[in-house]
This record gives sequence, C-alpha cells and structure tokens, in this order.
Amino acid sequence: MTTRVAVVGATGKLGRLITEVVSEHPELTLHAGLDSRSALSEVDGADIVVDVTTPTVSPRVVEHALSAGARVLVGSSGWGAERVAELEARVADSGSAVLIVPNFSLGSVVATTLAALAARHFDSIEVIERHRQSKVDSPSGTAVRTAELMAESRRGRGPVAAPHADQRARGELVAGIPVHSLRMDGVVAQQEVVLGGEGEQLRILHDTVSNDAYRGGVIRALEALPSLRGVHVGLDALLGLDRLRLATSGE
Repeated sequence: MTTRVAVVGATGKLGRLITEVVSEHPELTLHAGLDSRSALSEVDGADIVVDVTTPTVSPRVVEHALSAGARVLVGSSGWGAERVAELEARVADSGSAVLIVPNFSLGSVVATTLAALAARHFDSIEVIERHRQSKVDSPSGTAVRTAELMAESRRGRGPVAAPHADQRARGELVAGIPVHSLRMDGVVAQQEVVLGGEGEQLRILHDTVSNDAYRGGVIRALEALPSLRGVHVGLDALLGLDRLRLATSGE
C-alpha cells in the first residue's frame, strides 16, 4: 500500500521538486497538488500533507491537515521556538506527527550541527545568510534554526559578544546572535557562520548551487514521517546528528 501525499504550494520551486520526488518514489503517490487558488479541503484523505507555502499561510495549512488526520511535513519558514511550542501543545497525545524542516539540504544540516558544536568555544559569533531576491522572509528558517542551536549549545557559557546590537546595520538578534540577511541575484542559498577567537576566525560555509540539493532530505523526511509521533524540528535526528551534539555536550 502506498502513502498518499498532498503538496500545498505545489507550483513553487520547492513544491515542484517535492511533487517530482513523490511521483518518482515507488511507495508514494500524489494525492493532490495545491496552489494559491486551491481549497484546503483538497488535502483531505491524504496520509501526509506537505506544506511549502509562506510563513503567514503555513499555520492554517498545518491546522487543517492535522484536523483531517494527516501527518505533516513543513518546509515553510516562520516556525521559531515560540510557534513550535504552541504546535507541540496542539499535537500532544494526539498520535499525529509534524516534521518541520528548515532546510532539506543534507549538507546544510551537517553545517548547522558543526556550528552548534563550535559555538561552545567562541564568544564572538555572527551569521550571514544569502538567498535569491524572491525569498520574502528574513532571516531564513535555516539561520533561525542555526542561531537557536548555537545558543542552546552555549548554555552555561553566557551570551555571545554582540556589540552595538541596537544599530540596524548590525543585523537582527536571533537567540542573542546577530544574523544578517542578503537578498540578491546570483545566489540560490548560502549560509556562513563566522566564529571569532583570540587571533583566529573559524568560518562554516554551506552553499546550495541547485535545488537538487534538497532531494535527499525530502526523501528522508517523507519516508520517516509515517513512523514519527509528536513534533520534530530538522533532519538532525534522521541523520543521527542530534546524538552527536548530545555526545559531545558534556552533559
């Protein structure tokens, strides 16, 4: 028996790629592909609903999908710690599952894990993220996730050094870490974490040059979702990277 998948936001770049992945996968079937004119009721009957819409639309899609009894894969931005906590309360004890993936690129997930590990050893940390002009939100969900994991990794060490953070040109503070967002031609997606220490700098750079980078993560997420329960953020657990962070945390 195949798993029925509905994609909301199917006409966008990521939505088209996910639709292709579903169509090519032997254990998945496309139940529906929705665009901005579609009624959300079209997802009813799907086993998995994939949301790749916008930060403002995403919560409504997730709520409808859960009410329809589907598991949900969220690829939209805007799911920070506060919104995730609200979703956890909604999903608790329901038997449902929501997997929120800020970035489907396996390399990006590894780079974020490396940044979280390194953040314990540096007090001067900033993030620069670059995306195409058409990306409407900033900072990116990946940058927010990276900053939150670095801040969590630094618990007990104290806040990072972020002088003059009240000046607009210093970026937005996310979990106490300055994040700078560029929106410009000539780039798909790029994130650079810069960590400064006495007499040295460490730069962790991930560059996405094609949307094909997301295929592997999409497949991992769709294959794992039927067996998940509750709310999960990132592909970290699916790749075993959460265990790596825990093993090296000293806790």
